[in-house]
Amino acid sequence: MVRKGAAEITGTFLSYSFFRTSLDQPVGIYHAIMGTLLITLFAALISVPVGIFAAIYLVEYGKGNKLAQGVTFLVDVMTGIPSIVAGLFAFAMFTLLFGASYRSGLGGSVALSLLMIPIVVRSTEEMLPLVPNDLREAAYALGTPKWRTIMKVVVPTALGGIITGVTLATARVIGETAPLLLIAGLTARTNFDIFNTQMTTLPVLVYSQKSRGTPEDLAIAWGAALVLVLIVLVLNLLARFVGKIFAPKTGR
Repeated sequence: MVRKGAAEITGTFLSYSFFRTSLDQPVGIYHAIMGTLLITLFAALISVPVGIFAAIYLVEYGKGNKLAQGVTFLVDVMTGIPSIVAGLFAFAMFTLLFGASYRSGLGGSVALSLLMIPIVVRSTEEMLPLVPNDLREAAYALGTPKWRTIMKVVVPTALGGIITGVTLATARVIGETAPLLLIAGLTARTNFDIFNTQMTTLPVLVYSQKSRGTPEDLAIAWGAALVLVLIVLVLNLLARFVGKIFAPKTGR
């Protein structure tokens, strides 16, 4: 991938889209980079609150509760669903709401959020029990309500692991292709409006260029694939860095 894709990564390749205003204008993947970042960002905005609050309920409130057991079972089921199923769900939901011709980045964000939520729940659910009970009991002894103890003591203490889990979940879904083919679509223009019209992402661009099969299209596919891998690499390094920053300080 580095050998075939590195030669394509230039300033022009990263700053131009496929939309041409003249025949001699070069093309690039800027529209796909922006689409990938926007769709993934909105997927995180949907998934992170839902996942964290679900994990807080399971750990802090739902021990031995039948509802908590049901939520845990559903999270386990969501963890194993194929990504195309999430895409079909988003496609069906937005078709019922807006009609069969509706395509948007928001639909892709909803599909990716279904894949992110169980990862966020599981990572947060693993981190919250690691917070020592002594911290909770000390807050209760001072008369702090349970909800405030959770928000001011438990969550900040586990924040490093939570952020790491969120970042890894984002890196996990940023390379999905099948759901976005169904609901986000493919366009040559740079679209910053996630609520309207089609929006291209890097995985979909790689798939479409590979399907065409010409040497020029394959070169663009290799370059876009390398950029996608670099984005995932940066996210994983960021997860490790942020995890170390927010890790609880130990000492005497």
